[in-house]
Amino acid sequence: MKTEDSELLKEFSKEQVKKLNSIIEKFKGKPGGLIPVLEEAQVALEYLPISVQKKIASGLNLPLSRVYGVVTFYSFFTITPRGKHTVRVCLGTACYVRGGKAIYEKLEKEFGITEGETTPDRMFTLETVRCLGACGLGPVVVVDEDVHGRCKPGRIKEILSQYN
Repeated sequence: MKTEDSELLKEFSKEQVKKLNSIIEKFKGKPGGLIPVLEEAQVALEYLPISVQKKIASGLNLPLSRVYGVVTFYSFFTITPRGKHTVRVCLGTACYVRGGKAIYEKLEKEFGITEGETTPDRMFTLETVRCLGACGLGPVVVVDEDVHGRCKPGRIKEILSQYN
């Protein structure tokens, strides 16, 4: 373990830092290696905070601004921890007029977080979307890949109880 890894050890385990080092080593000096490193690092670490981006930039001999630019450009990458489950509330026109906003507000209250945030226990990340293409089922909440149609604020606890 290198001394420069001490900052990473504040957030990640020794095994995760070793995995990150091996990912960087695998792509070091290879043209076009940045995105594959970021993809593998995100799978291994679940998110890419600045400390990880600095390590990747240093390991690939790239400016941090380039690594940060790629991470913030692609929606696949995240710089904050994500929950085990992603809860998406549709706020498209059909869902909104059928009560989508009330469902979103219920979830905010239930989780104690707002759009784009993750619960402290890292169980849920809350997002809104503008349309899921399930207008006839509105209002719609999607948890991971599961679509819950014709939702009511009173059913939110019941829906969430399936995802522990």
